[in-house]
Amino acid sequence: MSHSTYNRIWSDAQARLSSLLREEAEPLRPEKDRVVFFQRLANLYVRYIQVFRELVEAHDQIVHPQKRQIIREVLDGVMGRVLELKNEMVEKEYSEYHYMDDVLIDLKLTPDFLEIPIPRYFIRERHKVLEDREKQLSSILESMHVMKTPKPVRTKNLEESVKQIQISERARQGRLRAKFMREIQHQEEWQRKTKDRDLSAVKIQKVWRGYIQRKKTKRERQEEMIFLGMAMDPSQSQPCPSVLAAQANEARRRTIQDEHEEDYQKDIITITEKLREEEGPAMRDTMKYQILQWFTECRDATGAFPDFPEEEDGGSALIFADKTPQQLMEELAAKEEDEANKKPKEKEEKKDKGKKDKGKGDEEVEEAGLKMLPSAFLADLEIGLKTYVEIWQNRNESKNFGQKHEAELTKEERRKQIEVEIRRQVDEMIRQELANLKLALDKEKGGKATGKATKKKEKGGEKKKKEKDLTADRTIESLYQELVEQGLLKPADNVKLQDYLGEYNLLGTTLRQTDIEPMPSLSDVRQAIALYAVLPLGSQTVHEKAPLVKSILLAGPSGVGKKMLVHAICQETGANLFDLSPYNVAGKYPGKKGLQMMVHNVCKVARLMQPSVIWIGDAEKMFFKKVPKEDKELDPRRLQKDLPEIVKSIKSGDRILVVGTTREPFNADLKALCKVYNKIILVPRPDYGSRYVMWKQLIVKYGGRISDALNISALAKSSDGYTPGHMVKVVQSILTEQRKQQLDRRPLTAYDFVEPLAKIDPVFQDEEEALKNWYAKTPLGKKRAKAASGKEGEEEAPKKGGKDAKKKGKK
Repeated sequence: MSHSTYNRIWSDAQARLSSLLREEAEPLRPEKDRVVFFQRLANLYVRYIQVFRELVEAHDQIVHPQKRQIIREVLDGVMGRVLELKNEMVEKEYSEYHYMDDVLIDLKLTPDFLEIPIPRYFIRERHKVLEDREKQLSSILESMHVMKTPKPVRTKNLEESVKQIQISERARQGRLRAKFMREIQHQEEWQRKTKDRDLSAVKIQKVWRGYIQRKKTKRERQEEMIFLGMAMDPSQSQPCPSVLAAQANEARRRTIQDEHEEDYQKDIITITEKLREEEGPAMRDTMKYQILQWFTECRDATGAFPDFPEEEDGGSALIFADKTPQQLMEELAAKEEDEANKKPKEKEEKKDKGKKDKGKGDEEVEEAGLKMLPSAFLADLEIGLKTYVEIWQNRNESKNFGQKHEAELTKEERRKQIEVEIRRQVDEMIRQELANLKLALDKEKGGKATGKATKKKEKGGEKKKKEKDLTADRTIESLYQELVEQGLLKPADNVKLQDYLGEYNLLGTTLRQTDIEPMPSLSDVRQAIALYAVLPLGSQTVHEKAPLVKSILLAGPSGVGKKMLVHAICQETGANLFDLSPYNVAGKYPGKKGLQMMVHNVCKVARLMQPSVIWIGDAEKMFFKKVPKEDKELDPRRLQKDLPEIVKSIKSGDRILVVGTTREPFNADLKALCKVYNKIILVPRPDYGSRYVMWKQLIVKYGGRISDALNISALAKSSDGYTPGHMVKVVQSILTEQRKQQLDRRPLTAYDFVEPLAKIDPVFQDEEEALKNWYAKTPLGKKRAKAASGKEGEEEAPKKGGKDAKKKGKK
């Protein structure tokens, strides 16, 4: 596609975003009906995802570097707003999974529009760093492999060798005799059948004519199905030339992006140096003259020099606001008084609030109803929209056919930044001159002023005590190597989130309307992982401002793809994978000090080389009430005290995520488990739609062919209860090299897969019900059960939209 096409996609996304921002800016009455309020949230959520998809495509393909910079800022804002709406929907519906069939019907969209896209810049912007890290990791693993001593080979004595040779020789002779006897039997049977040549000729003709007619009928039937549009033409099953050309064009545009970005960065350096040399001295002299002139006016008006505004308040930028010297001095004096009286007022306000809340709190909350939580991203989105309207919406780019950067815009941006830098330098110089003048004119006033300044500096200079660094004398490379050698830092498997197959559950809304809580589909799980893990880890801006998710627990039966999801998170975001599973930690870093050192090393490397994922396999073992005898040697509860501290230490700026996986969560202490993992995602066995898609994709992936002889619908129905892991094993066992060569003569049938499936134990209904019952005992599950049964208190609903909800939104 061309530049104009992607510019139009960007324009459409900005138009949709403008409509959404206008709608969110309108003051709405608090909604008392929870269902109506959720519908409002769901509508906004789906529409923001539409904008998100369009911005991802535009940012990935537009080659203009300055446009991509603005799109990136808006894209981060839209991602953050989507996460905020998701968090609010969870709090209002008490469920991690939502079914929005009615919203999709109203907006005339398909379930594919709910799929969360993964921006490519998560990996592209860190491509070189990830390549270097991969080389470092592979070199460490290779050196470890070389250092391993080969296993000793057991040599056989003479008697064992002779016995083995005799067995092989007797087997060979037996096979030869069997083959010879089989040939004699075939020859005798052939002679018996060919006695009457006429009957034999008729039989051959019958078989041949039947074969020809069946082949002709099959071909005609296939042509008819293609004509009716009920089957695909085999010639179109190959990649379409236009699709291949489009993919090549996308790759070419990404190459052009890199070239334009490189030119843009070089031009920024050149323009900045030029502006500093040509306009910098004039800016400095003008600012200095204006500031001194202002101070002279203040002295003439008030009889004394005013205090210079602090850098935190804006410095000399406050001086050039549309205010008189008297007004500005009054504002500065008022700020000082507010700071002095701040603490006593806060204590009084807390006491007054406590008294008021007891008397009038319930009535005010009842009247409030459900409100939208304050957003940390709407202001950024409005700024991005304003920039687009002012600069790019009606810009004439007829002369910029190659979509390279525009030097004039770069000059305007850099001029502002240079002005800020020079202003800081001038402010520092003026502060010193002003202090000298005050000392010369009035020593007492100057002493007080300097005292105030030093107090502010002392206040600003107060810092929290840092934790003791146990490895201050070591480099991050040496720590990284040590963790790899100990097996605590592992390479992630090459899987993407889209490889986790699953279909959208179209009956979710219908089941909930009949008071039946549906099991989530694998598509819902994939979306939850994208929202809670991939997007925050991929973008620093989103992680800092969006609702903070520190830890996730994936609970489900064996083989449903929990470990695959962990590796997919690492691959989509370029994150390091730390394995602190009980079986992997056993025997490493022994003793209390060793454990302390291990936790310190993992946390330090995870922070300095973020994003990072800390994986806890078999998470239930860490919170056993009583350790079984077979697990006592592993000491699975070794990290029971340290893991909550690791999760607690994760701040909004740390792109670190703790992911636990468990197949038997009911064996653990529920309270302790829920304290560590603030998001619990139930991963079910696949439903019919997901199994249908999986069989098709897996058979093709491992070299099979889909033909009319293979009834995938029947195969999907008969494989109810089996997990994706079971399906992969069955497909691999069936599609051997020999079987692949026979596909032309013997196409695959559903019966081929039934026999291997029958040898595997499926996930029975009892196991799934046990997981469902366990999830109902979690904090979110209890709230959902209360809401479904109608026992939810009247006080509880308003609090969600009131003060308590605001506190949760600020996490």
